[in-house]
Amino acid sequence: MNGPKRDARVLIYSHDTFGLGHLRRCRTIAHSLVDLERDLSVIILTGSPIIGSFNFRARVDFVRIPGVIKLRSGDYTPLSLLIDIEETLELRASIIQHTADIFDPDIFIVDKEPLGLRGEVHDTLVMLKERGTKLVLGLRDIMDEPALLAPEWERKKVVPALRDLYDQIWVYGLPQICDPMEGIELPKSVRRKMIYTGYLHRTLPQGPASGAPVTKIDEPYLLVTTGGGGDGEDVIDWVLRAYESDAHQPYPALLVLGPFMHSDRQSEFIQRAARLDNVEAITFDAQIEHLMAKAIGVVAMGGYNTFCEILSFDKRALIVPRTRPRMEQYLRATRAKEFGLISMLEDDGERDWKLMATALRQLPQQALPSQVVVPGLLDGLGNINRLVDQIVEQSPVRALRTRPSPSVARRTGAV
Repeated sequence: MNGPKRDARVLIYSHDTFGLGHLRRCRTIAHSLVDLERDLSVIILTGSPIIGSFNFRARVDFVRIPGVIKLRSGDYTPLSLLIDIEETLELRASIIQHTADIFDPDIFIVDKEPLGLRGEVHDTLVMLKERGTKLVLGLRDIMDEPALLAPEWERKKVVPALRDLYDQIWVYGLPQICDPMEGIELPKSVRRKMIYTGYLHRTLPQGPASGAPVTKIDEPYLLVTTGGGGDGEDVIDWVLRAYESDAHQPYPALLVLGPFMHSDRQSEFIQRAARLDNVEAITFDAQIEHLMAKAIGVVAMGGYNTFCEILSFDKRALIVPRTRPRMEQYLRATRAKEFGLISMLEDDGERDWKLMATALRQLPQQALPSQVVVPGLLDGLGNINRLVDQIVEQSPVRALRTRPSPSVARRTGAV
């Protein structure tokens, strides 16, 4: 006779080598799961150096693996440790596998990178596959332009992993807007694993706002955010030059620079904003949702999470997408503009302040995203909750509930 079932467990691998996007997406999914399921726990594996700045709900925790950063050359280097990258990757892979071994999850969700950074989750995938853990790859709506993504995935041997290891592939978007696998030759068996969930709806964080108060400017304002900020300097500079040259902008601007922007540029932008009566600049707010809720419009680069927030809070948005090193933001902005969800201003390298000033003046007059009907647009979290519920109910891992995890059993002799 079987004993009582153990609480369900979900392990999430967050591919964090640049910016905040992966971590914020994984955290959103984790919070949604524990809000729905009282007997479910989630651990997020991440290398983000600022994960401690975020609050986590009860039954959500994280394991911090040694961080790495991606250089402009495309190579990786340790974020803090004075060891070479190969040792860092070995250390990360070991922590990932040992966490998975002991936590013994019912579901392992891998965000964006099917085999992890340089294949660091491959052995963990194989181990959990043998145990019956359901393996899920979570993809944002757009990865990159097909001409670049296809050879990258071929080099990394991604398609065999999708075919042989993964049980499901969740796309956090809609096929009528974007297909992240466009241009990639996939077996029909892999295509059948794909489930489009819709975009991930965001809500205001629980509790009061915890960031620095906005004291200089009045509401409503235009919120200018570049996410992590590591590649957002040109957008911030362009907006500042518009305000410096056009003193009669109808709405003030709140600039959120991002924690990964170079400190010298942060200081420069803060000083320039201080000289303007209608511009305020802050470095970072982990609860940027509170700031967005008060904005009359948003200027952003159009990363996945910011796009979800724009839709969720129904904000008029001007998107200034980057095109290097990936075309992801540009492709998303182009499609969203075609649907009438946002307006877009392309960076031509010249960044004429008059173009930005005009776009900022027009922003509060454009249509709201909610005026465009796209069925299922923000159903992502609800669909993910249902998918997880189905998997957990049938989990062979969860069926053995009074037994310790395989790793603990080996150590204690309880086999």
